[in-house]
Formats: sequence, C-alpha cells, structure tokens
Amino acid sequence: MGGIVVFGAGGRAGRAVTAEARARGHEVTAVVRDTGRHAGIAADGVQVAGGDITDPAAVAAAGRGRLAAVHAVSPFTGPEQGFADLDPDFFVKAADALLLGLAETGVARLVVVGLFANLRTRDGGLVMDDPAAFPPRIRPFAAAHQAGLDRLRAAQTSLDWLVLTPPALLTADAPRTGRYRIGGETVPDAGPAHLSYADLAVAALDEIEAPRHHRTRVSVLD
Repeated sequence: MGGIVVFGAGGRAGRAVTAEARARGHEVTAVVRDTGRHAGIAADGVQVAGGDITDPAAVAAAGRGRLAAVHAVSPFTGPEQGFADLDPDFFVKAADALLLGLAETGVARLVVVGLFANLRTRDGGLVMDDPAAFPPRIRPFAAAHQAGLDRLRAAQTSLDWLVLTPPALLTADAPRTGRYRIGGETVPDAGPAHLSYADLAVAALDEIEAPRHHRTRVSVLD
C-alpha cells in the first residue's frame, strides 16, 4: 500500500487518521511539532517526525516518498487556551507550504480537516458570522481557517486537494462504525449532526484510496 504523511498526528484527528491508515496497511509518516511529547505514536509502520507545516522545506522532507497527505494541524488545543497569540495567517501559511512542498515531492492527494464554522448557512452566510450559532470570541480562529480554504481555492495547482469538514459535535470516544455521509457546503437541515473521530478518519482514508471529490470542500457527518 502507498505511504501517507499525516501532519498534526499528535491531535485527536491526526491520531485517528494514523490508526485507520495503519489498519488498512499504509505506512505512515506521523508529523508533529515536538517529537518528545508524542513518542507514543511510534509503532510498526509509523515513523514519527518533527516538522513545521508552515515550512515548505519541512513539508517536502516529510512528504518525500509518500503518495498522499493529511493536514490535521491546529495551532490550539481548544478555546480555553485563548486566541491572544493566534497568527491569523497560520492556515494560509500552511496551505502555501503544502502546495509548494507536496508538489516538489510528487505527493498527489491532500485531505485537509476543515472547520464546521466555515460551512454556509441556509441564507448563504457563514456559520462563523452568526453569533447565535457560533461564539464571537472564537471567530478569529474560524476566520483564519477560512483564509486557508480561500488560499487553496485560489491556487493554480496540480495537487488534488479536498477539505473534509466534520460537524461541530465531533466525539473522541465514540466507536468506529465505518459509516458516514458526505454533504455539501451548507449546514444540514436535520438538526445537529454528529461524527466520531474514528469515522472522520474512515472518510479521509476513503478519499485517499478512491478519491471522489476534487479541489473542493465537503461536509462529512453521521
């Protein structure tokens, strides 16, 4: 099976993607910012590497010899950390580095974990712009995410990218079912959607092994 590089392999989404990839027989390069904090990720078929997703050279080094990449990096562990130190260009820098670094090493497919707040509402706006649906104090983070998506959309690139956007109710301890639905770019009508990290990983690997959506953003839900 072809190898996959997972950026942000120390987080919940990254760990789930790494586990799913190994279960399917893929070799994985698990990229984290601090290898000392994530030594437990190393396993048979999983090589842990340090790297900065905003550095094209680091992206190229991690992606060398791999067929696909997953971007599951977040500069924060959660809203409780606050956003005073947020770099509003973080996701733009990551997009630029991925576009350049992956192209340099011949990686053909990129799956990016998106953010629910950037989906559209039924009236055509964005969830992040509705204070009744999304806390205004977190909006700078959502805006940074949106800027990264906009950068991918504007790029003239041969890289086959996909932004896969899970629902707001993404659960860490729910079991893997292997089932999910793909939606569009608008929040679904049928009330709050749920998804486990494990099934988000299933969707990501399915889109790597048999790509169905190309240079676009879709939602994934239960």
